[in-house]
Amino acid sequence: MSKEFRVMTSGAFTAAYKTLIPRLEQLTGKTIVTVTTSIGTGDISIPNRLKRGEVADIVIVADGVLRQFITDGYVLAEHATVIARSLMGFAVREGAPDPKIRTADDLCAALLAAKGIGYSASESGKYYTTELVQRLGIADQVLPKSRLVGGGERVGAVIARGELDFGFQQMSELLPVPGITHVTPLPPELQKASNFTAGIGANSPDRDCARKVIEFLASAAARPAIAASGLEPVSG
Repeated sequence: MSKEFRVMTSGAFTAAYKTLIPRLEQLTGKTIVTVTTSIGTGDISIPNRLKRGEVADIVIVADGVLRQFITDGYVLAEHATVIARSLMGFAVREGAPDPKIRTADDLCAALLAAKGIGYSASESGKYYTTELVQRLGIADQVLPKSRLVGGGERVGAVIARGELDFGFQQMSELLPVPGITHVTPLPPELQKASNFTAGIGANSPDRDCARKVIEFLASAAARPAIAASGLEPVSG
């Protein structure tokens, strides 16, 4: 039996997961290996690693993505469990004034005024490019100045470097990034919550251990770390 426990997690759950690593190592008696924290499109992304047949004991991604992995045969349907809910947010570079976005009209004005807007390859980026700006009626004006941030990099990191002045991502992915500020959820009328689900990799060498880890992540014991990362726990 392998002495390693291999985890693939999207960026949204990364902060909570890293806090919980000592507990997971105690639970499994194994060394926890973080295979990747990217759900993007590059070589290090979760989809491409799974396609290459890389071993994953558990995979933690947005629920719709995990269901597709199950369909593709990369993840087992049995024991797939929703463990957290994530809100989408935005941020600006540290030192920039608070854009004071409280309503849809506020957001529309901020997007039109922004010089460069960043979004990710994850669920938040898909929502921004295919739904949000269309609902606001400004897609033609803002999409040409919007940039996909891929390769495993967080939108917040690009904002912090000054390459963009506004960006969207899951709140839990923005909050840990230094150099950005006014990390704020989207206005309620525009918000779209995403469930994040953990599943057992189809090629996991220790499925019983993976099941125990998922049960722990869905338990009350994991709630404090999940909540502290900016996610909403959905455990009992």
